[in-house]
Amino acid sequence: MLILTRKAEQGIVIHNNIIVRVLSVDGDRVKIGIDAPRSIGVLREELCDAVRDENRAAIQGQAVPSASLAHLQEHLRPAAKTGTDDA
Repeated sequence: MLILTRKAEQGIVIHNNIIVRVLSVDGDRVKIGIDAPRSIGVLREELCDAVRDENRAAIQGQAVPSASLAHLQEHLRPAAKTGTDDA
């Protein structure tokens, strides 16, 4: 792991097309800005970890619908009936 020290408004350049800049430091919180091409995915580490864990569970057949999927299911309409059942 490369470790660099930066002050507010200073940045680093990765591969000539990604810029990571320290925007502000407030106590133990650091606000950073990332300027990267749209083709480069940028995720917070905890989200990446959650996706990895969900994928592992799915591969092992232990996937449980996430809360967001369960919430979405409540709003789905039943499938439209085909044919004419008007009697």
